[in-house]
Amino acid sequence: MQISSVKLRTSTFTSSEFLNQRCSIKAQSFSLPNFQNAQQSVNHSLSSSFKPLYISSTESFALVSKTQKRVTECKAYEADKSRPLKINIELPDQQAASQRFKIGIYFATWWALNVVFNIYNKKVLNVFPYPWLTSTLSLATGSLMMLISWATRIAEAPKTDLDFWKTLFPVAVAHTIGHVAATVSMAKVAVSFTHIIKSSEPAFSVLVSRFLLGESFPLSVYLSLFPIIGGCALAAITELNFNMIGFMGAMISNLAFVFRNIFSKKGMKGKSVSGMNYYACLSMLSLLILIPFAIAVEGPKVWAAGWNTALAQIGPNFVWWVAAQSIFYHLYNQVSYMSLDQISPLTFSIGNTMKRISVIVSSIIIFHTPVQPVNALGAAIAILGTFLYSQGKH
Repeated sequence: MQISSVKLRTSTFTSSEFLNQRCSIKAQSFSLPNFQNAQQSVNHSLSSSFKPLYISSTESFALVSKTQKRVTECKAYEADKSRPLKINIELPDQQAASQRFKIGIYFATWWALNVVFNIYNKKVLNVFPYPWLTSTLSLATGSLMMLISWATRIAEAPKTDLDFWKTLFPVAVAHTIGHVAATVSMAKVAVSFTHIIKSSEPAFSVLVSRFLLGESFPLSVYLSLFPIIGGCALAAITELNFNMIGFMGAMISNLAFVFRNIFSKKGMKGKSVSGMNYYACLSMLSLLILIPFAIAVEGPKVWAAGWNTALAQIGPNFVWWVAAQSIFYHLYNQVSYMSLDQISPLTFSIGNTMKRISVIVSSIIIFHTPVQPVNALGAAIAILGTFLYSQGKH
């Protein structure tokens, strides 16, 4: 370990003067004695006529412009006098602003990708109503993108073992069910209605955690469930194009994603895999789980007939729609998992709430979805409850 020694004069100096002499401190560095030779070093220091001074604390020690004058107070102690070294470092305002800007970029990218995915996904499902194949193509595209990234070293491949994949398996099962159920929902009802119902996911999270895991929550969390459940119920009963399959698909998706989060938290403790690679592995395992079920439920013959019909109606643009919804599905999920490495759970929850608002509003505008005032009120109440839930939980 090395520490800098400073020879102090009786005169004071400003931080601007200190900056002009920035090389003088680094030039006088020496090694501290290790613990086993500590006694010999102390005796030698006591007998020496020269005693270096160690900096113990500084105040107002920051970079300032040349036009500013700031006095920097520097406290020191002699080498043979044992005192703890106190260093208080404050991040400059530029770094804090840079972090806020970075979080803003994550949110804007996350929301934009999610909106684009939902638009193209609904376009595809309107002319090609086969959600099992659509879900499979989304996972397959994302898996292929990550395999290419690892092979070309654009992204570093994760180091995994058999235990990793064992703990990931229940997460992948829940993720597969949630993904397919949400796609089935959007194939039957409006995008806005699916996301209004999916805003009730916190209610499922609290109920499952409370009754199956025995977790307790603050009173404010339980109270937030009333506007969530009430708002979703009001939106459902006033939905003009209500469909029970679409409604149940969104509800099953909520429940599946709650279990996905629970399994992920319990199984991935201590695993050193980045958010991007974690989601890539999750997509690949989910794809392997989904393929046989998709073939059994729909099948290649149905897909071929539906594909030809969609091409006849839309033309070559249909292929672009399928590719776009698959690519943007992977990208928005990848960014959301990457953002978890940079922001707190509270910030993520708030961002997720705002994401649903952006999807609901944009889908209503683009698809000209008819919305009654009571229906809009129910959606607003449900989203407000979700926001209150995130505030109360964290």
